[in-house]
Amino acid sequence: MSSGTENTDGTGDSSTDSGGGHCSTADSDGEVAEEIAIISFGRKMDTAEEIKGEIGDRYEAIDIIEYHGDVFEEHWGEYDCFIGLMASGIAMRKTAHLLDDKWEDPAICVVDEELTWAIPITGGHHGANQVAQDLATMGAIPAMTTASEAAGKQGVESRAKAMDTHVVNGDSTVKTNLAVLDENLGPVARLEGPKAVLVGNDVTVLKRNKNDGIVIGTGSVSGASKGAFLAAWEEALEQTDYGFDDVEFVGTATRKEDEEGLLEAAQELDLGVVAFDKETLLAHEGPTPSKSKELIGWPGVSEASAIAGGAEQELVLEKIGYENEVTVAIGR
Repeated sequence: MSSGTENTDGTGDSSTDSGGGHCSTADSDGEVAEEIAIISFGRKMDTAEEIKGEIGDRYEAIDIIEYHGDVFEEHWGEYDCFIGLMASGIAMRKTAHLLDDKWEDPAICVVDEELTWAIPITGGHHGANQVAQDLATMGAIPAMTTASEAAGKQGVESRAKAMDTHVVNGDSTVKTNLAVLDENLGPVARLEGPKAVLVGNDVTVLKRNKNDGIVIGTGSVSGASKGAFLAAWEEALEQTDYGFDDVEFVGTATRKEDEEGLLEAAQELDLGVVAFDKETLLAHEGPTPSKSKELIGWPGVSEASAIAGGAEQELVLEKIGYENEVTVAIGR
């Protein structure tokens, strides 16, 4: 996931913003589903239990409900996302009359009994794509048709998720996601408060889900392993008063955003990865001298990305190295 920033703190106080990740509220990033219902015919209950057992620990709650004609209507609004273990046509016919608002309706993803296809039907950016990607770990092919994902680009909602923020003005994402497709959106801009902001309907406002979190800034040699990243991050956190539960996301440079070990380590910890562009990192350069600045013109990645990503834009821990493979700094 990549998201450069120019000078994002939260616009307003997020400490009371409970459930910012839920797709059942309009003030939502639309990406994170936490309460799931698997709707299954009785003969497919074994598959439903298999799904719950495999992905259940990634959500706050997963319930299994046996299908009947009014099951969706009966439970509409109780869950962030429905997994329909059924043909897509059934789910569409039984929910079409219930759909009202993309920012309030629950997401729906259908999957076949053989776990061959996972198909988001509604609410792709509101949890269905996320569920489809989780079902992919069981062998299902996620058939996502939202424009940014289909084009292999990171939509605004995905950027919000990676940065542990949520979208305040959901209708704006129509135009900003079109800009993503046209590669015209640019980096996420940071506004320092206190400040009142007047925006048009083509500006998406992202608000932090918490103000007291930290950012892991990290760099590495090419090909560093998942284990090296995990060990390095743990060692760095042990030198602070923070733990992994306090981490908002992992920051790095765009030239490192495809490092397999980094992405695997972040995925294991369920953390988003935000990759900052060169200009952003140069504007937030850390105090520790870096050879990469002399050799290729990039500042030290770990400190600069930790500073750029933090709400206060300050370092908690300056750069440390691990086994000559990974560098880490902590920002807030």
